[in-house]
Amino acid sequence: MSVSAQDRAARFPSDWEDDERMAFLFSAFKENRDVDCTDWDGKIDFWSPLIIDHCRTRGSVCVSLQDLNESFRRKGIVPLGLSTVIQSMIRSGKVQKESEFAANVDSGWLSWGVGLLLVRPLKWTLSALLGSGRVPLEEMFVVIELVKAKAAALLSAYRGSPLAVRSLLSFPELRALSSHICPDESTLCMALLQLQREKHVTVSLHEGEKLVKFSQAGQGRVSPVSEVDLGIYQLQRSEKLLEERVEVLGLEAEKCKQQAKSLLKEGKKSQALRCLRGSKRVEKKADRLFAQLETVKGILDRIANSQTDRLVVQAYQAGVAALRISLKGVTVERAENLVDQIQELCDTQDEVNQTLAGGVLDSGEDSELEEELKSLLENTILDKDALPVVPTHPLSPPRKTGIPDADFIQSLPCVPDSSLAITDEELDRELSRLTDTAPRRMESAQ
Repeated sequence: MSVSAQDRAARFPSDWEDDERMAFLFSAFKENRDVDCTDWDGKIDFWSPLIIDHCRTRGSVCVSLQDLNESFRRKGIVPLGLSTVIQSMIRSGKVQKESEFAANVDSGWLSWGVGLLLVRPLKWTLSALLGSGRVPLEEMFVVIELVKAKAAALLSAYRGSPLAVRSLLSFPELRALSSHICPDESTLCMALLQLQREKHVTVSLHEGEKLVKFSQAGQGRVSPVSEVDLGIYQLQRSEKLLEERVEVLGLEAEKCKQQAKSLLKEGKKSQALRCLRGSKRVEKKADRLFAQLETVKGILDRIANSQTDRLVVQAYQAGVAALRISLKGVTVERAENLVDQIQELCDTQDEVNQTLAGGVLDSGEDSELEEELKSLLENTILDKDALPVVPTHPLSPPRKTGIPDADFIQSLPCVPDSSLAITDEELDRELSRLTDTAPRRMESAQ
């Protein structure tokens, strides 16, 4: 595949190589869409995105019918319906005539004289008056989708650059900053016009120099260029020039010193002294310019601090106003009165609680409870008296004369059959005592 074929494959859809399909797409539109809406809409849907992609590939936001005819020429044939496609894109808001897009320019743009078509061309006006639907070949159209993308990219590039600390930029500085976004000056101007529509940019001309002011981050819209902005811009410009001049003088002084060393090595002492004197003069001049540079930087720092102080004062004023509104109707006497009322209510609540706690049970109920408690105590004493007496005589040790175990069991005292009101702990202690005394009795019997 040749280079041109590869280029066509990248720029155009697959239908581009289909002769039959392209013959239909290159043909003229019907006089009325109602005759064959499928034919009409099919061509519009093919050419509209292709035109936008064509401009996007070139990095441009403007296009003319003449440019499209040349770009879409195929085998020596140009599309016959591109004029109708452009008119359809105008009605749908996809493109806009450059003259109408720039119709809301302010005096700053007019003073720039950037070469934009600020009024409708005579040819377009006459064709409109005569009812012709043809589009002039030279008429430029702005692709709205692309110019908005360029404007957003330009604003993002500014706010992400070191120049963001400056609200006012010269046009050459902005041109260098946006070189990777806007390939030419016309595209940059269109992006600036879009940002102006969005209230993010304003332009002016000061002493023959084109200036652009951006809105700062957090601001809804840009403010007009003021005398303060111009003064700060002049100081910043002076700072930059002084820095460049001091750097040049430093290099020149160092160069003189190196020449003096070389001449001294060659034995040319007088010439070396002249170079050294020249180096000293350059250093003094650099020191003087450096002092001026420090003065300019000090002024800029004071201006920056004053702007910060102004913002702080505005914040204080807003805070005081909000606090005054929130404390409206609140006084010290009113607060003390509320505290006294709260204390009185708390005291009353405490008295009510004490009264309720002391008067819940009457004397009759107390006497009944006392009698029931006395009855419970008497029943507990009776239960203790009903227990059998624990035997105190020692158990007979087992005899070695061969007495059967049955006789030994009969010699044991009878087990009481009454209910025992004794706890498990007492039974455990009694069992332990019996277990300890039984071996001792057997030893004494032996």
